[in-house]
Amino acid sequence: LSPVGKPFIRAAFYFKEALQLLLPLSTSNTVMSNYNMIFKIGAYKSFSEISPIVQFANFTCNQALLEVFEGCNRVHIIDFDVGYGGQWASLMQELVLRNGGAPSMKITAFASPSSHDDIELGFTIENLKHYASEINMDFDIEIMSLEALNSGSWPLPLHLGENEVIAVNLPIGSFSNYPSILPLVLRFVKQLSPKIVVSLDRGCDRTDVPFPHHIIHALQSYSGLLESLDAVNMNLDALEKIERFFLQPSIEKIVLGRHRSLERRPPWRSLFIQSGFSPLTFSNFTESQAECLIQRTPIRGFHVEKRQSSLVLCWQRRELIAASAWRC
Repeated sequence: LSPVGKPFIRAAFYFKEALQLLLPLSTSNTVMSNYNMIFKIGAYKSFSEISPIVQFANFTCNQALLEVFEGCNRVHIIDFDVGYGGQWASLMQELVLRNGGAPSMKITAFASPSSHDDIELGFTIENLKHYASEINMDFDIEIMSLEALNSGSWPLPLHLGENEVIAVNLPIGSFSNYPSILPLVLRFVKQLSPKIVVSLDRGCDRTDVPFPHHIIHALQSYSGLLESLDAVNMNLDALEKIERFFLQPSIEKIVLGRHRSLERRPPWRSLFIQSGFSPLTFSNFTESQAECLIQRTPIRGFHVEKRQSSLVLCWQRRELIAASAWRC
């Protein structure tokens, strides 16, 4: 196996590398340096530009949020996957343009000290604050430890204001490091009574099957993703950086996280429904705009499908990412 070759071979190589980290003598290479962070941010930016996945995910979820925020003066987003904050910069931009002016916006981002780098989080916070001041938007962001939810010490000091509309961003992939915490998070979110919960599923977050099946399913999913990247026919150096600094760490998270929590769990949709959430259907506008977004991609092979209440971005009939919205 080698990181050079056909998509399936490259995907298998990255999974083999991740599986080797489970061996007693291996040493993880996931320590983050400032130097690495620059490459990580560059790889994520390149990925966002050449693949429609990030744009599709951000647009679909943000459009559902914008429709819920109509006429609201104060919005509070509880976020379980703040990343580099690109989704929220796009949302701010849309909110500022709306009739009646922009609302004040607060983000409470939950992050795990074991998987988030302080330098990276600092970068995200500064970027969002700087952008908000540039567009003259009243904005605040607070970071809280995800581990606090594990202790069950509720209610947390969340500083929820009066007349605030609460929305939650809860991508399933953000729990691949610790799948066992999802039911706790859902109980906590239910207590907040948010107006809407938006979620993303990469199609490889399968804790409802045994470990080997989960790994094979994730391998097939990443193989499809690499195929879609190859179709763009991009610069090989940029592709190598995307794989090494963006995709490989994601694969490590899936393998190591699931190995820490080997027991099978109900499918995540069943967990949502058992926790008292019901699916919302995306508006016709969201659906048609998502399709337009994908049609503008210069590569043929991507398309949007509607499955139950989710909107799914596919590559050659293979699911890449699905967006869904829920109410309590």
